[in-house]
Amino acid sequence: MSGLRNVGLAALFALAFLAWGIGSLRPLFRSISASSVASNPAPPWELKDLDGKLVKSSDFLGKVVILDFWATWCAPCKAEIPGFIALQKQYGDQGLVVIGVSLDNQEPEVVRRFMADFGMNYRVVLGDLMLLQAFGGTAIPTTVIIDRAGDIAARHVGFTPRQTFENEIKPLL
Repeated sequence: MSGLRNVGLAALFALAFLAWGIGSLRPLFRSISASSVASNPAPPWELKDLDGKLVKSSDFLGKVVILDFWATWCAPCKAEIPGFIALQKQYGDQGLVVIGVSLDNQEPEVVRRFMADFGMNYRVVLGDLMLLQAFGGTAIPTTVIIDRAGDIAARHVGFTPRQTFENEIKPLL
C-alpha cells in the first residue's frame, strides 16, 4: 500500500512541477503589452480577402484593430474565435475592427465554410508567414492590437482569453 502511495505522491509532484514549469514559461508567450510599448508603428500590409478584393492596413486608420493570425486547423485559434466574435459585436460601433489573417494554404472556399460554421462576423484576409513574422509572431495564434494612430499597442503569441483583449482595447476606444 505504501508503494502505491509513493507512486501517487510522485505523480502529484510531477504534475505540480509541470504546472509550475508551464506557468513560468507564460511570459515567453506574451511578447509585449499595452503598457510596455511607446510608439511602435505597425507594419503596413495589403492582403486579399476571400473574394479577391485588396484590403490595406491604411483602410483602418483611426480605428482600433485586432489583427489575429490564425488557421482553420489550429485548435487554440478556434478557441479564441468566439471571443473575437463577441468583441466585434460589442465594440464594433465604438471603432473596433477585428481582422482575421488566415494562414491556411487552402482554397478560400475552405476558409469561407469555416467562417460560416463558426459564425464569424468579422473580416478575414489571406496572409502568409512573412507578414506574421513582420508583426513579431513566431506561432499561431498571434494577435496584435493596433491603436487608432496605427501603433502596436499589444501583441500576444498563443491562446489569450477574451478578457485580456477586452481590457487592452477599452482604453484605446
